[in-house]
Amino acid sequence: MAELRKVHGSENSFFLLDQTTLAQPLPAAMLKAFTQRITDRQTGLLGGADGVLVVDDAPGAAGRMTVINADGTYAKMCGNGLRTVARYLGEKTGQTQFTVQTAEAKLSVHREADLAPQVPAYSVEISPVSFEPTALPFAELNTTKIINQVLPAIDPALHFTAVAVPNPHLIAFVPEAELNGTKIGTIGQRLNAPNPYFPEGVNVTFATIEAPHTLFARTYERGVGFTNACGTGMAATSLAFALTSDQTDFDQLNSVYNPGGMVQTVVHEANGTYWIELIGNATVTDLIDVPDAALAAGEFTGAQVASTGEEAAYQAFVKQLPYRLVATR
Repeated sequence: MAELRKVHGSENSFFLLDQTTLAQPLPAAMLKAFTQRITDRQTGLLGGADGVLVVDDAPGAAGRMTVINADGTYAKMCGNGLRTVARYLGEKTGQTQFTVQTAEAKLSVHREADLAPQVPAYSVEISPVSFEPTALPFAELNTTKIINQVLPAIDPALHFTAVAVPNPHLIAFVPEAELNGTKIGTIGQRLNAPNPYFPEGVNVTFATIEAPHTLFARTYERGVGFTNACGTGMAATSLAFALTSDQTDFDQLNSVYNPGGMVQTVVHEANGTYWIELIGNATVTDLIDVPDAALAAGEFTGAQVASTGEEAAYQAFVKQLPYRLVATR
């Protein structure tokens, strides 16, 4: 039997598959098909998920994380997912501080104090950061950098910041009422369909400033749609917050609330280079055994599921948070 885990960071949920435990790793085409099947919100396992996190060996790191979105596309990074992979690799190796190889960079992670009883937390590095049009990429917007700028081709009034971390993000700070409005979905769908401005699509986040060092963020995620939380989105939004607002600064702890819970962030800058610490839960909701033959066929038929009980503890933690919004699903 092959073992999977159902995991989440701020209810941004995934299935975690460690290919190093398999007799034969799944080829890329089968991983894509498997992801699309198991994450389907109607027919997938345990109500589906936002994607699959694949763990492999990596020279000089505790492991490699590959992120496959629910639609079968690959993401360069996933901050919420990285926390759960960090927990898995930490428990596997006995380490509390180490590095994980991602598509773009080798990133530092470490164990943090629990957010609440049975709510383990990890801190993960979010980098590299770029504002360059080629990194996002973007085009035909009559600018070479987007920081707190109106983009008439996208919206006549909103001020946007665009940054790759390395996932591409487009961020606007808005009144709280806009978080549940239709504009974010309209812009998200438009910029993730064929368009001349972000030809590879872009994650769109609307955020409101609740208090000094405090945000609430909602993201329309490329390859997923509305998600309960987007780790790189909250990191990118925290960077935009530090660059454009007088209510926070670099090297200060921010709280970023989201429909699935909350994270903390710290934005760092040195000689014009930025990176962000993303701190939050790494919850394992279920342990799943899948017959080897089913997994080899890219299926999950015959899966046996055992709940860990951690979700109840996480929901108790979320219930007492001061800023909440109806979950997006």
